[in-house]
Amino acid sequence: MRFIATCKMGLESVAADELRALGIEIESVSDAKIIFAGGYFEMAKACLWLRTAERVLMIVGEFHAETFEELYSGVRAIRWKDYIGRNSFIHVNGKSAKSKLFAVSDCQSITKKAIVDSLFAAYHVNSLPEKGEEIIVEVGLLRDEATLALDCCGAGLSRRGYRTWNVAAPIAETLGASIVTLARYSSDIPLVDPMCGSGTMPIEAAMIARNMAPGLIRSFAAEKWAFTQGRPFELARSEARDLVRDIAPDILGSDIDPHAIDVCKKHAKKAGVTVRWEVKPLSEFKAPAESGIIVCNPPYGERLMEKREAEKLYREMRRVFDTLPHWDKNIITSHKDFERIYGKKADRRRKLSNGGMTCTLHRYFAEEGFIRE
Repeated sequence: MRFIATCKMGLESVAADELRALGIEIESVSDAKIIFAGGYFEMAKACLWLRTAERVLMIVGEFHAETFEELYSGVRAIRWKDYIGRNSFIHVNGKSAKSKLFAVSDCQSITKKAIVDSLFAAYHVNSLPEKGEEIIVEVGLLRDEATLALDCCGAGLSRRGYRTWNVAAPIAETLGASIVTLARYSSDIPLVDPMCGSGTMPIEAAMIARNMAPGLIRSFAAEKWAFTQGRPFELARSEARDLVRDIAPDILGSDIDPHAIDVCKKHAKKAGVTVRWEVKPLSEFKAPAESGIIVCNPPYGERLMEKREAEKLYREMRRVFDTLPHWDKNIITSHKDFERIYGKKADRRRKLSNGGMTCTLHRYFAEEGFIRE
């Protein structure tokens, strides 16, 4: 079988490396998606282990479609009875890019009609109650090529299951894990987030250090599919539990907001990781070691603070971080003039997306430290 792992633009190589580390065969890597091959066990492993991808989809049909008639015929020809029971609730998502069929809502409606008509014929009925388990179907059109897939996840992969309480503008777990990964973090290196908010990046780092599958404490839509063979999620979870390492990495999260730190503690406990937390303003930040990695997602001046306040914070970051020459600094922001205000050009930059905003991850390497590129 063939699957799609979707990801944010700019993270394709990171997500692909994760799949390779799982021993999964990659077919192709393109904008915001990786196509890979495997069986139900590989599907379950991808769902459980992918830290930086957004979704896993199982491909059930591909064909050319320039008209609604071609779309209907192509969808109708798929053996939907193999995947959807007569009581299943069918939900169709859609997207289209560079295709003649650009009206997504119309594509969704036609896809749903074709699926229902196929099931009417297969089950010899003229109505479907749709009161059972939800099956999420995605119809994607790219350059007039249609791909029909089943959503294996339900809730996106960013929903790890540990973040129940929130603070303002939290960073998504998948993006937090991506920043920690791009920072080349490993369990033997101290890591600090001095503006940790809801604690996403320290918690994701702790899960990486302990080799904890990020999907270990949540469920997935594919677990309820009646047509899967074997016990793929049960087996993948058992394997993942055996791989968890019993270590306590040197990770610190601090924030000026006491409520945020209370939230961090609850999230870390639910995730099953140990992180040190401190209520402390950036101006009082003291590094816990001579060298290490700093990750931070400071306010952008768009959502949390006025622009001038954000820029004042950027200048303060420079003063504080200049006292830490042996630490790598990894700072994500949407502010277009960040480097000018911070007063230093980054050694590396990577375009990313955070909550729909185009951002840049600015990486400043230590004088002596963790440059491994």
